[in-house]
Amino acid sequence: MKTNLLAITLCIASATTAYGQGQTLNGQVLDAAGKPVIGATVVEKGTNNGTATDNDGRFVLKARTASPRLQISSIGYGAQEVAGSGEVSVRLADATNSLGDVQVVGSRSQNRSITDSPSPVDIIDLREVTTKTGQLDVNQLLQFVAPSFNSNRQTGSDGADHVDPASLRGLGPDQTLVLVNGKRQHQSALVNLFGSRGRGNTGTDLNVIPAASIERIEILRDGAAAQYGSDAIAGVINIVLKTSVKELTANVNYGAYDAKYRRDDQRFDGGNFNANVNYGLGLGEKGSFINTTVDFNQRQHTQRAAVPAPDGLARREYGDPKVSNLSAYVNSKFALTDQTHIYAFGGANKRQGDAYAWTRFPDDDRNVPAIYPNGFDPIITSDIIDVSAVAGFCTKLGGWDLDLSNNFGSNRFNYGLKNTLNSSLGAKSPTSFDAGGFQLQQNVVNLGLTRNYGTVLSGLNLAAGAEFRREWYSLFAGEEASYKNYDPAGTPDSLRRASGSQGFPGFQPTDAIKADRDNVGAYADAELNVNLRWLLAGALRYEHYTDFGSTLNYKASTRFKLTEFLTLRGTYSTGFRAPSLAQINFNSTFTNFIQGQAVEVLLARNNSAVTQKLGIPALRQETSNSANVGLTSRIGPALSLTLDGYYIKVKDRVVLTSQFGNDDPVIGPDLVALNVGQAQFFANAADTRSLGLDVVLNHTAQLGAAGRLNSTLAANFNQLKIDRVQTSGRLAGREDDFFGPREQAFVKASAPPSKINLTFDYQVARFGTLVRFVRFAGVDLIDWDGNPMNYDARVTTDLTLSYALTNHLQLIGGSTNLFNRYPTLFNPQLTETGGAWDPVQMGANGRFYFAKLQARF
Repeated sequence: MKTNLLAITLCIASATTAYGQGQTLNGQVLDAAGKPVIGATVVEKGTNNGTATDNDGRFVLKARTASPRLQISSIGYGAQEVAGSGEVSVRLADATNSLGDVQVVGSRSQNRSITDSPSPVDIIDLREVTTKTGQLDVNQLLQFVAPSFNSNRQTGSDGADHVDPASLRGLGPDQTLVLVNGKRQHQSALVNLFGSRGRGNTGTDLNVIPAASIERIEILRDGAAAQYGSDAIAGVINIVLKTSVKELTANVNYGAYDAKYRRDDQRFDGGNFNANVNYGLGLGEKGSFINTTVDFNQRQHTQRAAVPAPDGLARREYGDPKVSNLSAYVNSKFALTDQTHIYAFGGANKRQGDAYAWTRFPDDDRNVPAIYPNGFDPIITSDIIDVSAVAGFCTKLGGWDLDLSNNFGSNRFNYGLKNTLNSSLGAKSPTSFDAGGFQLQQNVVNLGLTRNYGTVLSGLNLAAGAEFRREWYSLFAGEEASYKNYDPAGTPDSLRRASGSQGFPGFQPTDAIKADRDNVGAYADAELNVNLRWLLAGALRYEHYTDFGSTLNYKASTRFKLTEFLTLRGTYSTGFRAPSLAQINFNSTFTNFIQGQAVEVLLARNNSAVTQKLGIPALRQETSNSANVGLTSRIGPALSLTLDGYYIKVKDRVVLTSQFGNDDPVIGPDLVALNVGQAQFFANAADTRSLGLDVVLNHTAQLGAAGRLNSTLAANFNQLKIDRVQTSGRLAGREDDFFGPREQAFVKASAPPSKINLTFDYQVARFGTLVRFVRFAGVDLIDWDGNPMNYDARVTTDLTLSYALTNHLQLIGGSTNLFNRYPTLFNPQLTETGGAWDPVQMGANGRFYFAKLQARF
């Protein structure tokens, strides 16, 4: 930490650029109809100097360079760059999806601004967010900015300690589709088995993409499987990479937590260091460019095992994992002619992590006192390599815009163990192991065509396309000592020691598998402006999977402008989610802790002899019906409001069942024969129903001659109910045993029933202040004894202060969770993860202090 602070001090000390007495620039920003654009961002290129337009669309900015260039942008409009001299007058055109631009998620129309969208879309400017908040990775940034998005770090959750599961509108991590520049991003190879979020789900690891490479994030809060295919039941997150050129941005960030619950005297822990650099190079005069980003992030362990919780301690080590993350990303476009270009983007991420497993105390029969006389805390290590590469070709074909692309992605997750042992080897046991792992790969070939007919009524847009996707999944075994029991043959069961590496037994050769599948899809959609007020839209998509068959989905949308200031919108759609290859093929024997006692659990793959014997059918796709009804309004020149109510019904949801013991009257003898204490499975076991409301209220006010205050109230209210639990085979009629109240509670707790975000962002001259309050509603879980665990509502407060040191350097500092709020405390022996709380609501690390130094040239 001292080294980092010294580096920051040296950077500040060397910043001797004198403040220039540049010219004062005045101007006005209007839309295509000549109306003022309120709150448009005006930035002097290559500096941190900027402002926003007032209620009349006007701005005043004192230039800091001799020949200033102004970059002017606003959500829903195309950005412009103009020379800053004298009186500046700019007219912004509606953002359109012309051949060289990335489309706004939710519509394939080339003439649709996001303000006209029949579905709710959040646009998050990452430049603004990363400058004004303490969070460093994409998941945590969205957790505190987008109310419908939820993601918490977990501990004691095996792989989920290293890959943060995230959810949208309270559904599962695998029910949100992630795109990068409009192209499908591959999922993580990990299937989440523990923790309070994403149990039994696979999902997309957003943190492999550095925030420094992202221009904006678009969140479509609406079912979109008919437009984009599998996984888009809850919505779509589209990550748009930077396209800026001739601009160098570099950031150095450091932060640490207030270590309230450590057993030692250390004042801070969880130190988080991040450094990144982004630069774009322009090529020629036709918009060709290469934009590159390199990002390094390292965070240290937090320690929260010394919480004064009732009834003892389940673990000696409990807290966030240590993670080192290195990423490199590229976004590029190369113009061949005025109407044809090729593009390529993608990157690589390498992550290594150390996560605490459950404590083995000195008298534990899984310990070897000759190696660890005081017991030990196993460390689960991860080595994750994620790569993606997209290449495409865009051109005009008659009156059509054609886009042909190929998209490859791979995620490989390898487990290791250290500070552990195989107790069946006694004092000869190694203390580190390779435990094996898994890999998921995806290749997508996509062809899309769009065309706009401006003379059909007030405009008709047609789109059609086809897609071929192949996926591969492999699970590979660890080294022999990570899973084998070395007790001599004939050793009585009562004397046999535990097999494999403690903390995470390695995958066995019988677990290993290679699987693949193909998917072919075709879609068509249309958007018709009946007149200037009324829009009708529809989409149809057919898909065929080689492992479970075909599905046909549709979507219908409308938008009607009642007045100039009030618009109604609505959608209805069907959707689906194909079970992931990981859910179908994952197989493992692992150690779980129930009331502090270790139990061996078999998670049997879906098509194994065990599941077939029990009559559990092959996994099939989830299906959904979604409806969204909303309104958008601009109440006066500085106030806007959106209200969107939604209904999502999911049938045949894939879940991880409850655990069955070897004393079960039906399947117990089968588990005894397998030498397994407990077993669980993946099954299409639940039908769920979600009802919710999204509210976003924005206000912009000019305070004094140079001050500007942006205020935002954003909220999500969500209620998820489980309508039906389905059983089959030898477990028919045992709904509470198959998918019981405890497992149901985890599904319902994928998001708090409400999350309300109130933000005040004030900027004057070189100073900036952001204050944010986030209220997380209470969450209800069930402990190992079957008793309710009611986590009370919590409010967190964030404070950020910023100051422009020079034309090119900005210093930012502050605190998240300023008042050190923690979830409700419980008995660690009864929680899922062995700490005094589960990973719910805002997380469990307390107050975080941070400082950032940003350079822009």
